[in-house]
Amino acid sequence: MFKSSSCFIFFWLGVFLFIMEGRGSAVNTPASRPVTRRSKSYGRSCVEAPSYFWQTPGHLAVLKIPNSRGTAKSQTITNKVDPEHIALLVKNEWKLSYITPLHHFRHTRLKSYSKHLSAFIVAEKQQGVAVEVGLEAGFKVTFSAVLGLAETDEDAETVFIQIQSKPVFAAVADAPKVVWRGWLTCVNGDLEYLRSLPPDFVSLPLFCTSGPESLTTLVKSWFERVFDCNFGCLALNSTTLNWLTALWTGCHPTCNIRHLKLAWSLPTQPPLDVSYTVNPQDAWELWNSIHPEESTDDRIDIQEVQSFINGLEAHFFRHFKIFLSAGTLVKVSTALGSAHVDGKIKIGNSDYITTLLTLLTECALLKMPA
Repeated sequence: MFKSSSCFIFFWLGVFLFIMEGRGSAVNTPASRPVTRRSKSYGRSCVEAPSYFWQTPGHLAVLKIPNSRGTAKSQTITNKVDPEHIALLVKNEWKLSYITPLHHFRHTRLKSYSKHLSAFIVAEKQQGVAVEVGLEAGFKVTFSAVLGLAETDEDAETVFIQIQSKPVFAAVADAPKVVWRGWLTCVNGDLEYLRSLPPDFVSLPLFCTSGPESLTTLVKSWFERVFDCNFGCLALNSTTLNWLTALWTGCHPTCNIRHLKLAWSLPTQPPLDVSYTVNPQDAWELWNSIHPEESTDDRIDIQEVQSFINGLEAHFFRHFKIFLSAGTLVKVSTALGSAHVDGKIKIGNSDYITTLLTLLTECALLKMPA
């Protein structure tokens, strides 16, 4: 049994270790079988007629967990997306959820949605008493389209939502403050699945939020009532974190990742959290020995990813005699971004945002209830 005190170890190979007592984290890895999406109704809309999604003939397309994916490729995303919009997405920490297809959602009605959600929040905050929408009511909601993130014709354009607040008795000159942000997106969504949706539905399966949970709950409640959809927490299992570890490490020659920080949770008594920081060049050399940079194959398979993780774990064991494979990878972090098993992410570099959002879109679609 380890003592409760923390200890630090550093050695010349460029690996930094931090071990401390903490709570364990159980992660369920998806089964390696197809996940079937059945047609069903997800609640009732308060402004539209019920979708009757459950009466749609047949089934939606079968989604399979992929065993390979393309390597991460840099692109100057600001060439096709407004830099101001990208600035809103980068650096913030986002909490992830999945959202089922939206019934009768229209990008042309974003201004109307802004007014309706503002009114809904004010009414809920005042225990159901409807009040006039506007800054004087305390909240202002803005929906906007983030054009350019979509990668295929089937991807719906990203929608960004911002909530500003201004106290009722604030001075006229006082500027409202942003108190909540969120966005819905679909990047490289499964084409067969998207094409199998009934025509009245739009899929923006990944929902990212930053702000008070109370406002997140209100926003979700409004969406469920208006668009006949459902939300669910989007945890990131260790397989997803393994993929990000390999994809980001592979970017090091073209974009210095600065560090590779990994965190494991070990099922000891008491549980242990182990933080493992690897020199980025050492990490890349290990990856390059598995997937050579000069390789003509621009796809990575899951066996290569697992070999990379096994190599990192073996290196750790040689020095500390601790089997990281007995635990669960719970966090990965580089200069390109970070991701946590609890479903929290941070985008550190916009040039690789497409790679990250493609993987997260896939996770959201696979997580939705069958």
